[in-house]
Amino acid sequence: MPSAVDPDDDLWLAIKQISQSSVGSDYIDQLIPIMKDARYSNQLQVTFDRYAGDRESEIERICNANHQDFVSSVDSLLRIRDQTVQMSGEILQLNESIQESIEKLAEQKKALVDSRGVRQNINEATQALNKCLNVLRIANQVQDMLREKNYYAALRALDELQTIHLKEISRFKIANLIEKSIPQTQEQIREAVKNDLSTWLYRIRESAQFLGEVSFYYTDVRRTRNQERAETDPRFSKFKLNSAIELVADETDEFDVLNNEEAGNETDFSPLFEAMHINETLGKSDQFKSEYAADRRTQKDLIIPTKLNLLDEECGDLSSLLESIAGFAIIEKATVSKTTNLRSQADVDELWDSMCQSAIKLITGQLHTVENDELLLKIKGRVALFMLTMEKWGYSVSAMNDLLLTLFSKYSELLKQRFSDDFLEIVQTDDYMPMPINSHEEYDKVVSVSWYSPEKSREELTFPCVLPFSQMYPLCCIDIRNFLNQIYLFSDDYFQKSTIIDETLRTALDDLLCQKVCQSLIDRLSSQYPGQIVQILTNLEHFETACVELQDLLFQARSSPSATGPIILNATDKFAKAKQQASNRVFELVNSKIDDLIETAEYDWMASKPEIEPSTYMLELTRYLSNIMSSVLLALPTEIKEFIYFDALSHASTAILNLPLSEHVKRITPSSVATLATDTAFLSDFVSSLNNPILMENLDELTQTVALMGTDNSEEFFDIAQRNRKYGKVDQLKGAILLEKVQEGAQVAAQSPTTTKTGASERFGTLGSRFGIR
Repeated sequence: MPSAVDPDDDLWLAIKQISQSSVGSDYIDQLIPIMKDARYSNQLQVTFDRYAGDRESEIERICNANHQDFVSSVDSLLRIRDQTVQMSGEILQLNESIQESIEKLAEQKKALVDSRGVRQNINEATQALNKCLNVLRIANQVQDMLREKNYYAALRALDELQTIHLKEISRFKIANLIEKSIPQTQEQIREAVKNDLSTWLYRIRESAQFLGEVSFYYTDVRRTRNQERAETDPRFSKFKLNSAIELVADETDEFDVLNNEEAGNETDFSPLFEAMHINETLGKSDQFKSEYAADRRTQKDLIIPTKLNLLDEECGDLSSLLESIAGFAIIEKATVSKTTNLRSQADVDELWDSMCQSAIKLITGQLHTVENDELLLKIKGRVALFMLTMEKWGYSVSAMNDLLLTLFSKYSELLKQRFSDDFLEIVQTDDYMPMPINSHEEYDKVVSVSWYSPEKSREELTFPCVLPFSQMYPLCCIDIRNFLNQIYLFSDDYFQKSTIIDETLRTALDDLLCQKVCQSLIDRLSSQYPGQIVQILTNLEHFETACVELQDLLFQARSSPSATGPIILNATDKFAKAKQQASNRVFELVNSKIDDLIETAEYDWMASKPEIEPSTYMLELTRYLSNIMSSVLLALPTEIKEFIYFDALSHASTAILNLPLSEHVKRITPSSVATLATDTAFLSDFVSSLNNPILMENLDELTQTVALMGTDNSEEFFDIAQRNRKYGKVDQLKGAILLEKVQEGAQVAAQSPTTTKTGASERFGTLGSRFGIR
């Protein structure tokens, strides 16, 4: 009969497959999925029963056809049924067992699912934790690198952390925390770099003085080398230090001021480069530039002291100041050359100008304390070395030129004061006697320092001898030469104002010669000793010659190549005028002495008897004139000596002539005229013995006037032709006055019993013949 179960039914097919299986375990495996399916849990037994009924129907049908077989089959079926029943019991037990297993399995599966979820969570948590730990490790490495001062690596690690690793754990709170800490860490790195840079700045500030000292030493070495080069080849003498030729000549020298093992100096710019790189990486280059500039301005202020001692003989304070400024500026220049866009030239120049102005202010503020020209020259030397060094580094030193001018002005004042004192001491302590020389050595020394051209050659001299000038002249010449050398010492090394040196030298030397030498000699002309005045006159004569020579020397030695025209010293003219004053003073003293002697003349103008011998005053007068010629005036040049003597005789002649012209003399007797004629003849004979016709001309007026007073024919005086022939030198008014006095005296004498007119005429005739008058 047809089966009531749908063949397509899954359960039916499953039971059919179980029944057809030859292995017991197979149907169990096939039965387990059916038992797990909830849909078949209640129908399984029904399905088995139906299957069994179907099988029985089929067996019965088969048995109807085959009974025996059927019976066998029935037996078999019965056995099978028994087995089926038994199997059903087992199935039920199995079902229960399976049910229990299914529950346990469900629990285990649930536990497994739960464990897999936990494991997944654990895996994910482990991965997240590892990533977080990696981030923390990198963060810790950044701190370690920061402590190890490996700033750029720390910054790179921080950047890697921010751009890569933090994105992997962005869903975790720790990422947010670390993200927020990154700017702070970057600032820590920047601050650490800034601190290292501050330390570096402190070190280079502390080493700036040593760096300046090394650079000064190198400049001095270059200067010495340049001088030696100039001595070897004169063509190099016109090229100063830092000139193009000098720089080319020294281009093989590889002395590095910043890094020199020999000097023990090494300047490492790595901290600066690192700070620049870190700030550039952080995008804070502009802020770093401004901070660095502020730090350098602060350091600039720190190297400038509040006060300066210029009285140190070794110029210690000044050297320290200039060396520190030089070292600071060299670092600035090196920074500009080694970096890009960190330091502008304007910033460097601003700091340089500020330091120069501060140094100038300090030096000029203490300059009044310096009273020693040698110390001031040392100060100038340090400043000049500083200028030469910094000019080599490309800095403008124009601001220091004004300081050099100030130093030179002070230096020239100190020199002038020192030499003023020397000149005054020389003038005041001089003995004003011709200078004695005892040997050729002494003579050579004096001639070598003095502007003196001796009349005799060196071989013709015999020692001991005397030179015409006194000791003050060569001493002053030595001081003049020393003054020149001292002034020109200032122009060595570095001083562009050569015109100022030349002009200052000229004016200062002129003032010294005029005020301290010439004026001092003029002041001493008040002396009453003709010998001293004559010696002063001699000295003035040589000083005038020295000034002329000095003008040529200054012209040749002046340092300014652009100066033209001769050099004129006012002292030359002043010495010439002083010489004239001295001559006049000699005239004055000699004439005063002559006046004193002539004032002792005791002529008795009403004498009745003439004196046969010369008057006492005339003897003294001629003796005095002879003495001054052979002693006092002996050292004078011949032309001056003759001029003085000429003036003295002229003055004596006029003074003698004024004796009878005195208002107190009313009458003059012929005897008095004869006495006067005797004295006049004695004076004439004395002058004639000097063998100088020019001197005789001084007595022409006196002799012709005395002859006129003794003539018997006075009418000749009033005849122009006769007067010009016999009495050409006689003053008309004076002659007329004297003739009147003589005539009145002759009238009085004619009335005297002891004198006859004839006797007087004879005496006049005799005197007239002595003077060549007839």
